[in-house]
Amino acid sequence: MSVIARLQCALVILLATGLPARAAVTVIGGLTHERVVEPGKTYTGAIVVRNLGKTPEDVKIYLTDYRFTSDGKVFYDEPAGNGPRSSGKWVTLNRSILSIPPGESTNVSYSVAVPNDGSLKGTYWCVVMVEGMGPSVAPNAPTEKGKVGMGIRQVFRHAIQVVSHVGNSGERKMKMDARLAREGQKRLLQIDVVNTGERWLRPRLSAQLFGAEGQAAGKFEAGGVRVYPGTSARRSVDISAVAPGMYRALVVADAGDDDVYGVTYTLTLEGEKKEQVKGGQ
Repeated sequence: MSVIARLQCALVILLATGLPARAAVTVIGGLTHERVVEPGKTYTGAIVVRNLGKTPEDVKIYLTDYRFTSDGKVFYDEPAGNGPRSSGKWVTLNRSILSIPPGESTNVSYSVAVPNDGSLKGTYWCVVMVEGMGPSVAPNAPTEKGKVGMGIRQVFRHAIQVVSHVGNSGERKMKMDARLAREGQKRLLQIDVVNTGERWLRPRLSAQLFGAEGQAAGKFEAGGVRVYPGTSARRSVDISAVAPGMYRALVVADAGDDDVYGVTYTLTLEGEKKEQVKGGQ
């Protein structure tokens, strides 16, 4: 499961194979709700849930915490509110179960009450999970006497991130690491970003390579990434076209304004077994 600007996760429980997945319930609009707020203030929001199917759908609404790491692991911890930067205890949902008629939409309202605590700073977040509770597939299929029938229940979840920034506070700080990796015939430069500060960052990553005599050997864009405090994410650039040799790589993370971070590495490209990365200054 990867981390993207519009996060949508699907948990599919299958007890047999060969049947198509069906996601009747969907969320309309963005999957990230972001707000700048001051301590002691309350704000509200709404999530639009739509039933695309032809039968009524029951939906469960609940809160979880949310974190992720650069190796691709994603955690939705329950109950919400236990993480060091979780806003789960600030959020109140107006309902936990709803039934949506076919082809119709329903609003799920929430309120976020930020504690009146002067020590709060930076970014706090949690996830509103919207989980369709569709009926089992063929639960009443006939079975032979003495045998147990088997049905399939498919569960699709949409994770909506509710993000609260306390004013403009919070230290903006990050570190990077880089490594060479192979993906089939491709040679990749993998860049890990770790948010060691107190406020989320959304840097755009790039890597520029220079030869032994300082000549430019190519600039590679790795795209944008979102990292909450205490989380990490990975982006890769394909450098397969770069000739073997030793290079200096300048890896830059531009988070906007004055938040620009750069790290220099030395890359040795001499075949899969001898490739290495040194530096990180």
